[in-house]
Amino acid sequence: MTRFIAVAGGIGAGKSSLSSFLQRHFGLLPFYEGNDDNPFLQDFYGDMGRFAFPSQVWFLARKYRAHLEIGSLDRAAVLDRTIYEDAEIFAPFLYRNNWMSDREYETYVALYETINRTLPPPDLLIYLRTTVRTQKKRIALRGRAMERKIDTPYLQRINRLYRQWIGRWDRSPVLTLDADRLDFIADLVDQADLLSTIRGHLPGGR
Repeated sequence: MTRFIAVAGGIGAGKSSLSSFLQRHFGLLPFYEGNDDNPFLQDFYGDMGRFAFPSQVWFLARKYRAHLEIGSLDRAAVLDRTIYEDAEIFAPFLYRNNWMSDREYETYVALYETINRTLPPPDLLIYLRTTVRTQKKRIALRGRAMERKIDTPYLQRINRLYRQWIGRWDRSPVLTLDADRLDFIADLVDQADLLSTIRGHLPGGR
């Protein structure tokens, strides 16, 4: 039985839209990333060196609560971005770019490793692969003021880290979708194809 589907992908890849799609068609309880709730995020985009650590710790705590809640449910759920992405992509990226100090990063990693030992993996990880061009278009369309400061090199580096990360992911089955091509919002053919593909990857074909 499928209990937990995770949706992974970079900024503007379509994670929230796919999570809503899965909610509608499979009856999954959605858990969204909640960027707007992060009290450090706007400051982070203005001064990454000062606010990277508290921003990432906030995301870690929120994702941990989501994973724990999903594990206690009596119904299946979908999670928009996982704790693994925060800890294994974004935190190392910030550290390598000197936006986290050694002691901040070491503290973060120690906390994540402790948390990670308690978490069951998803039954299926859906990775939305996309290009920077598509991401920038979607970022512009949704009009979040804080995201306007995100530049092309940042997105390119994060996308490279995502490809490396998904290449070594071994905690669960992975379904990679071309998020540039798929239109699961308005295209009925794409919707039908996507539903068939996802069912084929779920335990028991649910």
